[in-house]
Amino acid sequence: MSTVFTKIIAGEIPCHKIAENDQFIAFLDINPLRYGHTLVVPKVEVDYIFDLDPENLSGIMVFAKKVAKAIEKEFECNRIGVTVIGLEVPHAHVHLIPIDSVLDMDFSRPKMPHEPEKFDAIALRIAQHL
Repeated sequence: MSTVFTKIIAGEIPCHKIAENDQFIAFLDINPLRYGHTLVVPKVEVDYIFDLDPENLSGIMVFAKKVAKAIEKEFECNRIGVTVIGLEVPHAHVHLIPIDSVLDMDFSRPKMPHEPEKFDAIALRIAQHL
């Protein structure tokens, strides 16, 4: 069954893309906790991150590191928080969030509004640091 991420990867649903290669894609979360909140997704459709084959499991973190470094250059923060929850979309993915404290990663907090033009500009600015 095709997930929303599979449709984004196939170009059927638009996204605010930051980076992409043959195995992974990174794009802004449209319900972010903070500006710059990015999702890193493997192109292979696997529900649970620990069901990824070893190459994709290690590769997603290497790809995420490059994206995280670009986010850090664009957003002033103490670090980039990394989380894998895996319940909201049945397709493995990693959240990268610019944070100043652990409270910035509280997913029970209200999300920021999706502003397409602003998000396009943010994605472009992050991508320029890659």
